[in-house]
Amino acid sequence: MKRRTFLQSTLAASAAGLAVSAGLLTPRMVMAEGGAFDAKTMEDALKTMALTPEDSADIKIKAPEIAENGAVVPVTVTSGVAGTTEISILVDGNPTPLAATFIMGEGTQPEASTRIKMGKTANVVAIAKAGDKSYTAKQEVKVTIGGCGG
Repeated sequence: MKRRTFLQSTLAASAAGLAVSAGLLTPRMVMAEGGAFDAKTMEDALKTMALTPEDSADIKIKAPEIAENGAVVPVTVTSGVAGTTEISILVDGNPTPLAATFIMGEGTQPEASTRIKMGKTANVVAIAKAGDKSYTAKQEVKVTIGGCGG
């Protein structure tokens, strides 16, 4: 059984390697592109995501008040909203505000944790989508050394 898994994995890795070397598969094809990730303002990102979130105390953001290095700011978002299917993290001071979107599987604890880049002091905005509605919370993070080239 392990031999079969090993052979399948080896063949899959070889096929992917050949596709990359032949130029058939580029990193751009697997990276998030277009839509809200290309939006230059918070309003454009929300418009592209078709969201008009309401403020909610059920969304909790765990992020440092002061981040010495904006290149790696740890952020954890927990949603207490029942039926949360998606959590997005935006930074209103970044050149492209949408930092991440996590799609929650059924039965998944609605929590997302990641590290984001912040160019300057700004609000970290979390949006939780549940059903047809979306809810938001924000927290200001002061950045002493910008992580977006600033």
